[in-house]
Amino acid sequence: MKLKTDSYPIYNFGNLPLLANQIVEGFISGIHKSPFHGFSAEFAEHKIYNTGESTKHIDWKLFAKTDKLYTKRFEEETNLRCHFIIDSSSSMFYPQNSGDNQPNKMGFAVVATAAIMQILKKQRDAVGLSIYNEKIDFSCQEKGSDRHFNMIYNELEKLYKLKPKAKKTETFTFLHQIAEQLKRRSMVILFSDMLQDPDAQDEVFEALRHLKYNKHQVILFHVVDQIHEVDFNFDNSPKKFVDVETGDQVQLYADQVKDDYQKAVKSYFKALSLKCAQYKINYQQVDINQGFDQILRSFLAEKVRVR
Repeated sequence: MKLKTDSYPIYNFGNLPLLANQIVEGFISGIHKSPFHGFSAEFAEHKIYNTGESTKHIDWKLFAKTDKLYTKRFEEETNLRCHFIIDSSSSMFYPQNSGDNQPNKMGFAVVATAAIMQILKKQRDAVGLSIYNEKIDFSCQEKGSDRHFNMIYNELEKLYKLKPKAKKTETFTFLHQIAEQLKRRSMVILFSDMLQDPDAQDEVFEALRHLKYNKHQVILFHVVDQIHEVDFNFDNSPKKFVDVETGDQVQLYADQVKDDYQKAVKSYFKALSLKCAQYKINYQQVDINQGFDQILRSFLAEKVRVR
């Protein structure tokens, strides 16, 4: 697969951590003067080693020169807890026949999650993951060990390769459940296309507010295929549109409904954005055709803001 960011291409999905690391390195190299001070866990200074402290960061080379024990102190040694939530309903696997050069929404969410995880891993932060559709398919609490990160990467790779079935979901139901399961204050990052029954909009907003009420810092990455799902850019030949979650079908000419469709989508997205602003949720609409730079910039800005 060829995944294009705003400034560089990435190839080969075969090794997710490697791919994620390439994305992060490419992103950082594109920042000439980063505003995200403390982003990387860079060495800052030495301090005298105190008996009983961990020996992990003892500078043994300095010990050989001075015969005294010093430890390295790092900038921004945070203890951030970050919990990812991924909507794996059938609509997230659209477009299903995207080809090797373009990820669908699920592929985009998986790779974006893995890229953010690379940043968190470098700073020794703790990561958790929940995946839901008709039920919560996978959930793990936040930990920072290499083994835990590898386990999550494995789950993400399985999710990417999953063959979608006609599954619908009520996002608000599972956000409430996850909010109750998160026992400690965390940064919560939700990847979802937010395609819900229009009658369920209020419930979705209440579920997002539940996370904020529990003192979590929430980022909603609203994943869309701008070309088809927002612009409704289809030629005007007769087409059969299929609801991938219910199987319902309708045949029509795209131009017959394009204006009304765009108005409805614009109205829903605006309402979602306004509600998130009201609840102080970081809302970002992200287009799968535009790469990962916006994802990483938004995450880093939020990480700096909550320190």
